[in-house]
Amino acid sequence: MSMYKSGLDMLRCALRSTSLWKCDSFILTQTSLCYKSRSFAVSSQLERKSTQGHTLKQARYYCQSAEDVQIKQTAASTETNELPDKVEKAPFYTHLQNCLCPTDVLDTLKKFPASQQHVSSIFSRMWESSKRMTDEQRRCELQLMFEHPLFEQVCERAMTEAWRMRSEDLAYSLLASVNLGVSQNTRLVQTLLRVVQERLNQFDIRSLSVLASCIREMENSRNVQALREALRLLLKDRIPEIQSVVFLQSMMRAVGKNSPILLKKQLATKALSLADEFSPPNTQYMFSSLAAMGLNFKPLLDVCSKKIAENVHEFPFGRLLSVLKSCHELHYRNYTLFSSISEYVANTFDMWSNKQVILLLVTFENLSFRPVILLDAFAERIIQRSNSLTLKDLLSVLKIFSLLNHDLKEKKTEFLASVTMVLESYLPKLPPTDLLKAVHYLGLLEHFPRAPLEKLLQKDTLDQLLQKAKQLDKIQRWLHTLDLFLRLDKPRLPPSLTSVPELHITVPAHEVKVNQEVLSAVRSIVGTDALQDNVLEQSIYLIGEFIIIIIFNIILIKQPDFIYILFSVLYFRIAVFCAPPTSFCFGTTHPRASLAIKLRHLEKLGYKPVVVNLFLIPLIY
Repeated sequence: MSMYKSGLDMLRCALRSTSLWKCDSFILTQTSLCYKSRSFAVSSQLERKSTQGHTLKQARYYCQSAEDVQIKQTAASTETNELPDKVEKAPFYTHLQNCLCPTDVLDTLKKFPASQQHVSSIFSRMWESSKRMTDEQRRCELQLMFEHPLFEQVCERAMTEAWRMRSEDLAYSLLASVNLGVSQNTRLVQTLLRVVQERLNQFDIRSLSVLASCIREMENSRNVQALREALRLLLKDRIPEIQSVVFLQSMMRAVGKNSPILLKKQLATKALSLADEFSPPNTQYMFSSLAAMGLNFKPLLDVCSKKIAENVHEFPFGRLLSVLKSCHELHYRNYTLFSSISEYVANTFDMWSNKQVILLLVTFENLSFRPVILLDAFAERIIQRSNSLTLKDLLSVLKIFSLLNHDLKEKKTEFLASVTMVLESYLPKLPPTDLLKAVHYLGLLEHFPRAPLEKLLQKDTLDQLLQKAKQLDKIQRWLHTLDLFLRLDKPRLPPSLTSVPELHITVPAHEVKVNQEVLSAVRSIVGTDALQDNVLEQSIYLIGEFIIIIIFNIILIKQPDFIYILFSVLYFRIAVFCAPPTSFCFGTTHPRASLAIKLRHLEKLGYKPVVVNLFLIPLIY
């Protein structure tokens, strides 16, 4: 048998020829030549001690609440669902189906020694039975599995029979062993990988789908990377064969973000052709599948968004949240989708806990979307039950309402009083950074409670803040902004709290280029003399475009005996600046975050602010 420097070299050869597949017996006798690693027995029984943590990590991923459970379970359940068909053929499968944990499966082998066709079912059943356990149960059961005297025999049998297994059994054995926590450095996993590489051309679409589900979560090694590259090469020619949406999504997630853009678009186009067959879960997983590829394929996303919006009541909370997170990752926005989700949650508000609502609102804020009805409903709950908020909840609530610049109208006073009461209850144990965040967010809402400000402006607190090197730039800017709040908003506070102590902080203003199109348009209307550009106010507000200064001339009034000369001069300033779409809540012209504060403060500085939405400029010209 020829030796290769890497799995990729060997795989290239295997893909060019099928002769290797006709000499399994020869390959079997030469297996030991393919490995420089220690023997199976010397490797501490599958490197048990080093893999326990990894075992738990892999097992937790496949719990019922995991995002990818549908695709992963499809691979396992397909194998498990075949057991009833096999029960009629052999008593072994009857006992295997009744096993409730991995050790039960191994105990069954004492009565029914495993044959070649049993190996894949044994691994799959051990994995399937472990997924339904709690974390603590799983930890104990997997430890017992590794220590079971028959576990090594099963692994040895899998390595021996790997060269004669069907492609489907190979894929399931690899998937189950990896997700049971068997270290990828062991001979078992490496043998399965090597055999899969050599026989990859024989895999049907179903087996490729199972393999794709497996290698997506495997650690990056030469053999795994070679397998990923080979899978991408095969997919180019075999995409037309795929007729199952679930299998297609598994492939999409496996190819990853580093795949050629052409392959990604081919997979997305194939998915679009199957859109009529999408079930509600398919639409949700299509979002996460595209996110796994890093491909914003708008035609497919629009179709899935429409289906979800029309059937939003069929989706559990976790799937809706997953859709929104994928939208954020893909930089995809769909107003109808966002509105339907927010309105559904608002209309069924009593069903959702504080944690669920906050997770949803945080994601909406990341998407710059302001769900008005949902925010109003949550504010009402906070007013009624403010004591239910944890410190983490409180900081999230303040961030959401302030950055979205949400106006609660007549409920604003009650809401601010409620969150202030909760904040003050946490003051004794509040870290300085969290205190600064809370005061900053409240300042955005034009609310300045005395007790938190007193604690924040103490010398010890400020010293602790300025010692945080990792966050120093942000802390300095927030303190400078807080000082601006206190000077311009002029809250009713004692003189000691009307400004931040001199900290010798230098905060550079943001550099903004004047938009020449807007400048030319305004100059043609008011002339050049009335314009001033790049005016800096309060060492932080750079009016990005220009100021229009309007002065009315002298008025003369003639009478028969004398002339009245009235020096009536009307002087006012219009601050014109352009704002990108990200400065507004998505789908509206409602200003958010820094833009809202800039407008508020410019009015207090005597300006009439006029905002030009950069998104609309191409429509004007």
